[in-house]
Amino acid sequence: MREALKNAICPTCGSSQESEDSYFDEQKLRMENARLKEELDRVSTITSKYLGRPITQLPPIQPLSVSSLDLTVGGYGNPGFAPSLDIDQLGVGPPTMAFPFLTISEIERPMMVELATRSMEELIRLAQTDEPLWTRIGTNGRQILNLETYERIFPKPVQQFRSPDTRVESSRDSGDVMMNSLALVDMFMDPGKWMELFPSIVSNARTIEVLMHGMDGSRSGALVLMYGEFLGLSPVVPLREFFFLRYCQQLEQDLWVISDISILYPKENQFSSSTKCRLPSGCLIQDMPNGYSKVVWVEHMEIEEKNPIHQLYHDLVDSGIAFGAQRWIATLQRMCERIACLMVTGNSPRDLGGVIPTAEGKRSMMRLSQRMVSNFCSTLGSSNGHRWTAPAGLNDVGIRVTVHKCSDSGQPNGVFLTAATSIWLPFSPQAVFSFFRDERSRVQVPLQNSQLLFPNVQEVTRIANGQHPGNCISLLRAAMNPSNPNEGNMLILQESCTDPSGSLVVYASIDLASINIAMSGEDTSYIPLLPSGFTVLPDGRPGTGSNASSSSNPMGGSSGSVLTVAFQIMVSSLPSAKLNLESVATVNNIIGATVQQIKAALSSPGA
Repeated sequence: MREALKNAICPTCGSSQESEDSYFDEQKLRMENARLKEELDRVSTITSKYLGRPITQLPPIQPLSVSSLDLTVGGYGNPGFAPSLDIDQLGVGPPTMAFPFLTISEIERPMMVELATRSMEELIRLAQTDEPLWTRIGTNGRQILNLETYERIFPKPVQQFRSPDTRVESSRDSGDVMMNSLALVDMFMDPGKWMELFPSIVSNARTIEVLMHGMDGSRSGALVLMYGEFLGLSPVVPLREFFFLRYCQQLEQDLWVISDISILYPKENQFSSSTKCRLPSGCLIQDMPNGYSKVVWVEHMEIEEKNPIHQLYHDLVDSGIAFGAQRWIATLQRMCERIACLMVTGNSPRDLGGVIPTAEGKRSMMRLSQRMVSNFCSTLGSSNGHRWTAPAGLNDVGIRVTVHKCSDSGQPNGVFLTAATSIWLPFSPQAVFSFFRDERSRVQVPLQNSQLLFPNVQEVTRIANGQHPGNCISLLRAAMNPSNPNEGNMLILQESCTDPSGSLVVYASIDLASINIAMSGEDTSYIPLLPSGFTVLPDGRPGTGSNASSSSNPMGGSSGSVLTVAFQIMVSSLPSAKLNLESVATVNNIIGATVQQIKAALSSPGA
């Protein structure tokens, strides 16, 4: 409606409303605000008489100075809108938007409880009903909603006002996971544990307010207002932010439901690259006799993108696969396997070496590596406080850069430049991941000291953290001078992980003292890591020929892969340092060389 008003033309005189004097517009707004405040005070007085106490007042609206906003590095989602980057003028990126904390009023609470209850009822029906509500598409049988049937069963007044540009994403999937229902429910209701369970999807999560506590000390009946950020694992796939109600309920002795429904929060990010609504979504968790759980997951969203999705990721995002139920289930299965490996006291037959002396040392290494992977994934997000731009004149391979400063424990202090680029490869995601895992075809990869790692790498130790041999943590020793192996050795911590939704290879250089701390089982939270790495995702196009994925892949067949290369470099250890052209040129050259190596290696005979 706002967009339509901007383009409104008077049929009599042909003039636009935009031509009115901004001074008079402001005066009209002030008068309207004064009238609304009087109305609010009057209604509040009447309502307080019925409640017997004053109701919570809305906080005063803070004036927003448009001229103070830093919009110079926007347009990360579309190269056509990316302005030229003034390297000499640009310091660190804008700070993350202050998180809005508002108290939920007494009037709003029953409305939210009712909304969450209706949402849970809808989710249960969506999870338990098959055709004609759900339709299977493609050779892999991926499930999407039959919208005509859905709107007949769940009519909503707002459906008739849906924008023609709105895209509906719906999906359902199920799978067995290596964790019981009580443990899963506890992790879903705790934002920190939820982020650990989905490090490649949930980059940020917080509980804003607990609306209802669980009954008898359990999670059943708990209702919380939460905030979450969902990742697309590329700078050109905008991060999705939601404020939502999460409702947990135990339906039977061994059956739980976790239901989410998004709400429009008063201070939701007005600079977001899309308008989105997460309709009733979530999962049913059923205990199984063997200690596993069967999870049925439903994702249902309405998305209206303000900028077109990058062509490399268009099919993956537009189909709903990028943020769909299949990705959540695949990640949950892999992470539950990882957690199970974390709890095991002995060594796996696939473990390498005997370098790590104790089980506690092994767990410490796994926690350190998980923090590295989480940091890397969150680095790829595109949020209001973490914007990417394409530098003018230095964009030979479509590189995007962002700058941030850090003073958190567990990361080096200073100003950092992150650069990333994505390319399409005519090979299946499994083949590309196998290529990166094969030491015989290991390519040179960029490290934080701006040097290239030679292929002369020795695996010192390996920790298996899943059934797939590609899911493991490795400690690598790289000889920077191959002619003299004892000179200039560098240690590299690397984790590789794969599931049907995609693959990651993440690494960071680490010193010997830090590795000794981890292997001895001590606290690793203060060990600084600056991760770089690769993501491999299916391109989302229908698969054909020998490159297509098998029909057993729940993400669907794929004609190729999208590879993202991301690299971080420290610009300066001083927080006040400015980004310079030399730093951008350095990462541009390093990533450009890495991409060319990968293309050449994959095209070579026998690759």
